[in-house]
Amino acid sequence: MEDKKMQKLAPLLVAAASVLWGILFVFVRKLSEADFSAMDVVCVRAYGSVAVLFPGLFVVNRKLLKVRVKDSWCFVGTGVFSIVFFSYCYFRNVQVSSAAFASILMYTSPVWVTLLSMIFFKEKMNRSKWIALVMALVGCVLVSGMIGGAGAVSVQGILLGLGSGIGYGLYSIFGRFALNKGYHPMTVSAYTFLLACVGVLPFVSVSSIINKFVQNPMLLVPALCMAVLSTAMSFSLYTLGLAHMEPGRAAVLATLEPIVSTVVGVAFYQESISVTMFAGIVLVLVSSIIISKK
Repeated sequence: MEDKKMQKLAPLLVAAASVLWGILFVFVRKLSEADFSAMDVVCVRAYGSVAVLFPGLFVVNRKLLKVRVKDSWCFVGTGVFSIVFFSYCYFRNVQVSSAAFASILMYTSPVWVTLLSMIFFKEKMNRSKWIALVMALVGCVLVSGMIGGAGAVSVQGILLGLGSGIGYGLYSIFGRFALNKGYHPMTVSAYTFLLACVGVLPFVSVSSIINKFVQNPMLLVPALCMAVLSTAMSFSLYTLGLAHMEPGRAAVLATLEPIVSTVVGVAFYQESISVTMFAGIVLVLVSSIIISKK
C-alpha cells in the first residue's frame, strides 16, 4: 500500500525538483555578477551540497552513509560522468554558441534516457511515450527562443550540446542502478556530489573561490540557497521520485525546469516572452501530463 502511494507521489516529487532546478539561475546570476566562472559555480554547488548532505545524514541516519566499494562506479557515473561532464559541456557550449542552443540540446536528455532505459532496464516504448518525447523536445525548442533566431552553429557547439544532453540524462541511468542496489535516494545524492567535488577540481582554483567569499561574505547567501534548495533538496526529491517510476518518465517530467526558468525570468527580471515561447510552455506541460498518466 505504501509503495502504491509513493508511485502516485513520484511524479510530484520529480516536478518539485524541476521547480527548484528552475530557480537555480537566480543564484547563479548573483555569483556570476561577482566574477565567478561557470565551473566555479559548479564547484561551489558541489562542495556546498556535500557540506549540507553529509552532516544531515550523519545526524538523521548515519547508516545511510555506508556504501560498498564495489558499487562506487554508480556514484562516479552520477557525480563525474553526469554532474561534472554535463555542466562542463553545457557552460562551454554557452560560450561557443548560445545559451538558447545549449539549452535545447541539453534537454535532449529524455531521448537519451528513454533509449538507454530500453537497453539497460528493458523499458517498453508505447505511442504515448513517443508522443510525449516529441512534444517535450519541440516545446523546449520553442521555449528557448531558437525559432526565428539567426546565426550558424559550429560542429563543436553541436558536439558539446549533445554531450550535455547525454551527461544530463546519465544521472537517471546511473542513479537507477544505485537505487536498484538498495541505496537510499539521499545516499545517492550525497555520494553523487562527493564524487563531483573530486571531478571538478582540475577545472577550478579553490583558493580563488575562497578569496571571493572572504572579500564579500554576503555571497554565501546565494551559494547556500543554491546548495540547499536547488541542489541537495532538488536532487534528493528527484532521486526519491526516480526510485518509484521509470527513468524515461522522470526525465521528461524534468523538462519542467526550463518552463519555471522562463516564468521566473519574465516575472522578476522583465525578460520578454513571445507567442512561440508560450506555445512551448504549453507543449512541455502537456507532455508532462501525458508521461505521468499510466
